[in-house]
Parts: sequence; C-alpha cells; structure tokens
Amino acid sequence: MSSSLPLTDHGPIDLEHLRRSTLDDAGLAREVLGLFADQAGRVLGQLASLPPDAGALAHTLKGSARAIGAFGVAAAAEALELASRDGRPPAQALAALDAAVKDARAAVETILRRP
Repeated sequence: MSSSLPLTDHGPIDLEHLRRSTLDDAGLAREVLGLFADQAGRVLGQLASLPPDAGALAHTLKGSARAIGAFGVAAAAEALELASRDGRPPAQALAALDAAVKDARAAVETILRRP
C-alpha cells in the first residue's frame, strides 16, 4: 500500500485492518473508503426518519463499517440495530451513530485528499 494510507493515522478508521482487507492495494482501499462514505451518508439520511426497516439498515451499515475498519460506526450501528429489535427508544443510539458516521466520513475525506 502506498504512503497515502499511513498506518500511524488510525482515528475512526483502522487503517491496518483496511490494509489487510484490501490486500495491501491502495487504490482498492481508496475506492472502498469512498463507497463507504457515500453509503454511510445515504443510510444515515434514511435512518433520520426511523423507518420500519431501521434495524436492517443499521445491520447493513454495521457490516460495511466492519469491512473497512470503522469499528466505532459498527458498534453504534449495532446499538441501533439492537434497540430497534428490542423495541427500545432509538434516539440515543441514532445520535451516537450520527456522530460516529460524521467522524468516520471526515477521516475518509482526509485520507482521500492525500496524494
């Protein structure tokens, strides 16, 4: 992987995990990061109205987040998924997911701006 994805900048994205999951291919890593950022923003927008399929949307986001090493997003998505499944009020879990997604998307933008 090129120096565009340094291992010292973990932040909300575990770059070592990303490196392993993209087989040390910097181009692929950049591509999946961009796809994740787009998907996370879209799913978060859908979740804002707490649709009946909120648990399924959160589950999908959890899987995508784990794949790229955005483990904070994955944990927050799982909390929303469980709240939805268990019939608990989702507001706190949704707020945590919103914050985690914003942090991860900001990190992705920073990574993708690097040459």
